[in-house]
This record gives sequence, structure tokens and C-alpha cells, in this order.
Amino acid sequence: MNHTRAPRELLQRMFQAAIDAAQPALCLPPWLPVPPTGRLVVIGAGKASAAMARAVEDHWPGPLSGLVVTRYGYGVACSRIEIIEASHPVPDAASVTAAQRILDTVKGLTAADVVLCLISGGGSALLVAPIEGLSLDDKQAVNRALLKSGASISEMNCVRRHLSAIKGGRLAAACHPAKVITLLISDVPGDRPMDIASGPTVADPTTCADALAIVRRYGINLPTAALDALQSGRGETIKPGDVRLAGSECHFVATPQMALEAAANLARAEGVQVHILGDSIEGEALDVGKVIAGIALQVARHGQPFAAPCVLLSGGETTVTVRGQGRGGRNVEFLLSLAIALDGQPSIHALAGDTDGVDGLEEIAGAYMAPDTLARAWALGIKPRDALTENDGHGFFQALGDSVVTGPTLTNVNDFRAVFVASSAGVPDSNQPRADH
Repeated sequence: MNHTRAPRELLQRMFQAAIDAAQPALCLPPWLPVPPTGRLVVIGAGKASAAMARAVEDHWPGPLSGLVVTRYGYGVACSRIEIIEASHPVPDAASVTAAQRILDTVKGLTAADVVLCLISGGGSALLVAPIEGLSLDDKQAVNRALLKSGASISEMNCVRRHLSAIKGGRLAAACHPAKVITLLISDVPGDRPMDIASGPTVADPTTCADALAIVRRYGINLPTAALDALQSGRGETIKPGDVRLAGSECHFVATPQMALEAAANLARAEGVQVHILGDSIEGEALDVGKVIAGIALQVARHGQPFAAPCVLLSGGETTVTVRGQGRGGRNVEFLLSLAIALDGQPSIHALAGDTDGVDGLEEIAGAYMAPDTLARAWALGIKPRDALTENDGHGFFQALGDSVVTGPTLTNVNDFRAVFVASSAGVPDSNQPRADH
């Protein structure tokens, strides 16, 4: 095995296998419903929604119509389903237009009609209908505050649901009396339907009081109108047992676990053992980096709990509490923290990326880390700990030529983290450069 190139190539192919496993063209067709006696209306929101719409068109035997919204650059040519593009992760005017047009699309349906709703990660920002009293500016301010707060994706979506006229089951209620079938590509830890795109077609057991508690917990400064909507209870969502949701169904067509298993199968076919540590790991990215580093070091130094060579694989969605002014995302933050904790340990390589191709706010999926990552950074005059303090993961790995750029993947099953321990190499030589302290 070429120890300078082979680990990187293996990890990159594993990442691609995870993305491929969640491609709508492959995973969606088996879940298409029986043609209804009435109309089939297709709606949807998310980074994968256009590709999902194309998969429906390619495999649907009868007439259909509809409208879905996806991220700028993620559109796919469709002939019968209209594709709208909008902004992510902070919504724009196109997000509001898309939400209103989707609500208009499902007006006046009958019990003979079926609404096929295609939902994937990113839908929270792409499908925006502020409840009465809130403006788009308010929703943008809320999104920015949530993204910087350190709140989990579940907590962020709880707040979003209670400030929306379309999330938290409201879209499904608007489709009544038509039957609603939701096909989901999950990007959230635990695969909870109410957290994927903030659950526009599923009942929500959480309350305005829960959303307020999250706001207080993280010290989030909400616009006055948003705070009033929560305190007054005006933002209450559709609850379990609501008759308008009685006929709705939800099916997962792709999940983080499925993607991790596809990556694991690729490595095992090449004789490398893979251990999936979890598909729903959350927490601060820098803390997760330290923990995974500790496990990798135990494997490298002591052959516990697994023997090398092996890959430690994990998914989920970490968070970053932004304190610096750098260019970053949760995957490069994890990877930079991992590198610092490994401190140049030989034989350990890693790749972390977002399966949608965008880590943070940039068109960079993630990055690759090698045993010499810190040494190469110091040689360029870059201090890894300073980069981490500034949340500058993208700046750090770009300077080393180790960014991973996929372009739009047209799907989203959350984060991918793979750590390859090539051998039990022992403790680093004392003459090797040490991490800057």
C-alpha cells in the first residue's frame, strides 16, 4: 500500500460511496405509491428535492404536476415538476415565494388526490412562510442567531417550527382532505421526521414553551415579533391526533446509517475492517474531534478496542459555537481539533465532510487530514490552535491543499467522518514537532 496516497484515496472513495448510496435516482423509486384515482401532486423542499423530483418523473407511469424548492445550484431539469431555487442556510425572498406557491399548489384538493411530498435536509431555510407578524428580515435574523448559538439541529428546528406558517405539520394540514405521502432523506441525528426540514408534513409534539426554553438556554436574541409569537402561543404547531393529518404517511428512502454502511462495505471489500461508532453523534465539533482522537490513539498504540488497520466511521451533525472570524464549518472544525489532539501521531489519516457538498457557508464539502498535517501547517507559518480559535478550518486546510470539493451532490444525509488507523505505529518520536501550545 502506498502510505502517502492510498489512505487518502480510500477515504475519498468511501465518502463518495456514502453520497452515492443516498442518490434519489437509486433509493427513491421503490417507495413510489400506487397511482391514485385522482391527481398526483408533487411538492417538496430540501437540497435533494430537485433530484428526488426527477426520480419521480423518471419512474411515474401516469400524469403528475407539482413544485419543489431546492438550494441555488442544486436544480435538476424536470419536465412536469417546476423547480425553484432559493438560499441556504439563511433564507431569502425566493424561499418565501416558494413556500407561498407550494401552499397555493395544494389548495382545493380532494380525498381522491395524493400529495407526494419530497423532503430532505435544508428544507428549513428553503421553505419559509413567516407566521403573521413576522417579516423575512425577522426570519433571517432568527436563522443567523440559531446557527451561531451552539444549539443542536433538533433545538434549532423546534424554534423554527413555532415561527412558521408552513412547518410543524401545517403543510400537511393545508393539503387536507388529500392523502399526504412524505418521502424523506434524513440529515438529522435520530432520523426524527419532525426535525427534517422542520417537519412540514408531520405532527409536532413540542410547544411554544419548549421553543422559548431553547431561546433562553442559549441566550439567543430574537427579534421582538418572534419573541411575541412564542410568548403569546400564536406559533403553536399541529399536534399529534389532528384529524387533518390522519391519512398521512412517512417513509425514509435514505438515512445516515444507510450511507455509512455503503462506505463500510466498500472498505471491507478491500480488506479493511470498519467500525461504525454511531450515525447520530452530536455535540461541539471540537469536542467530538478530541474524543474520536482518543479512540484512534488507543487503536494505534494498544490495539484496543479494535486492531489496526481499521477505519473508525461516524455520522451525525455536530455544532460549532462561532467565536472567531474565520471561514469554517463543523466538519473542518472537527478535523482541525482531531489533528491537534493526534499531535502528529503516525499512521492516522482522516476525512470529514458534509454529504451535501457544503460545510458551513462555502462550496467546500470538508477536508483530509494526514499525520504530517500539523508539520506542514507550521512550515507555512500557520498555527493550528489559532486557526481553531478563529473557527478557520477552511482557511487552514485550503492553505495545505487538503480541502475536499465535490460540487453539489444533490443529496444530504448529514456528516461523514472517517478515521483510518493504518497500523499500530506506537507513540510519536520525541524529536517530531509537537502541537503548538
